[in-house]
Amino acid sequence: MTSLAPALAAGGGEAGVSGVLLWVALPYVTLAVFVLGHVWRYRYDKFGWTTRSSQLYENRLLRIGSPLFHFGILVVLLGHVGGILVPESWTNAVGISEHTYHVAALVLGTIAGFCTLAGLAILIYRRRTVGPVFSATTRNDKLMYAVLALTIVLGLAATVVANLLGGGYDYRETVSPWFRSIFSFRPDPDLMSGVPILFRLHAISAMALFCIWPFTRLVHMLTAPVGYLTRPYIVYRSRDVQLGALPPRRGWERS
Repeated sequence: MTSLAPALAAGGGEAGVSGVLLWVALPYVTLAVFVLGHVWRYRYDKFGWTTRSSQLYENRLLRIGSPLFHFGILVVLLGHVGGILVPESWTNAVGISEHTYHVAALVLGTIAGFCTLAGLAILIYRRRTVGPVFSATTRNDKLMYAVLALTIVLGLAATVVANLLGGGYDYRETVSPWFRSIFSFRPDPDLMSGVPILFRLHAISAMALFCIWPFTRLVHMLTAPVGYLTRPYIVYRSRDVQLGALPPRRGWERS
């Protein structure tokens, strides 16, 4: 608890009480809900731990929107991990200058962001216009899509406004240290006091997304079908009397 003293003391400083609530209390509430929510979901709703795939209802739009969204969001997530968790001193140590890093992050991040947004728009359009898919859509799904879309739009808007329309903003000097301070249990809300509003709204919407994550279909991102590698073969047997003239292959003889 002593490590939280600087953050509590900052309540009367530049950050203020609202800053402590937003940039200290809310992140820890988000972490608790994210972790405990997944534990609860796994324990009491294992059969609901699924994407609830709607591929059988419609496949044409899904073939376009799903790869766009998933490949785009993968690049976006990797970019966030590199930009937020990796300190600037580390990239400088391996010979990547700050200018090179920001140009690469800007180009890849913008392309990936637009791909993600386009893929999500196609998936939402499909879910709204295809009758069987819309019938299978729950209120939980609608909330998830709304928060996910808001988070992506705010992140893309922050990137475009700050770097393409503005003079640029180095979030690695403010947002990144604040994020790492949360996990080191020495949160510093003052780091977020001068951050542009779009970056702050993006961070808040991301925390809202992580709060609802365990209770939506997004849980499938934390699983992988590893058991498929070791499970036994599924044997299909025909009930037809006429099995054909060819002899069965070895291992497929009738019991």
